[in-house]
Amino acid sequence: MNFDKKNKVGSSKESTFSKIEKIHPFEMMLYLAIMGVGVLFLMLVIAYLQTRSYDNGFSQIRMPKYFSLSTILILISSYTISKAPRQYKKDSLAKLKKTLLYTMLLGISFILVQLASWYEISQSGISFSGLAAGTYIYLISALHAVHLIAGFFYLSYLYFKTQHAASDPIRMLLYIRNPYVRQQIKLLNIYWHFMDAMWVFLFLVFVFTLKA
Repeated sequence: MNFDKKNKVGSSKESTFSKIEKIHPFEMMLYLAIMGVGVLFLMLVIAYLQTRSYDNGFSQIRMPKYFSLSTILILISSYTISKAPRQYKKDSLAKLKKTLLYTMLLGISFILVQLASWYEISQSGISFSGLAAGTYIYLISALHAVHLIAGFFYLSYLYFKTQHAASDPIRMLLYIRNPYVRQQIKLLNIYWHFMDAMWVFLFLVFVFTLKA
């Protein structure tokens, strides 16, 4: 049977199960965590959309202008962090440090702009405990910010670790030959890109449901 041929020992094509077996346990744990976070946000978005049918004050909520700026910042941070694996592979710790630092600054800027967005919403008369839809906007964007901050702490850890290694030739040699560090940078990339993609999705939901 064709199924047997695909799973035959020595076959040129690996089965899906074989590919899954090769995934590092930490990476698998990250994928599972991402799935859980994705389901959480999906449920919140569905609940948010349902409020449109019975919340009479929904039309009062306007799209915060700062959400557009925060989207631009997080997309730029996604671009900068994508350079990290390539720079580590090329043994360029100086460039890697700059990449991690720029991403950190963009992450901080994103959080500050989100704070400005919440202030903008509150100034329009929408409080957290007021309209149900307004509560969901605060809650969804705040939860995303919290998850991004978790990634930011890990990013900061890698930055200072890289800076420490770059200050000594021996530590640098050990650092750039450490497969565990390569794995850490890969995991950071996966998580950061996921949070970026999640915010773009949330931003589009707000764009199509709120008044400009």
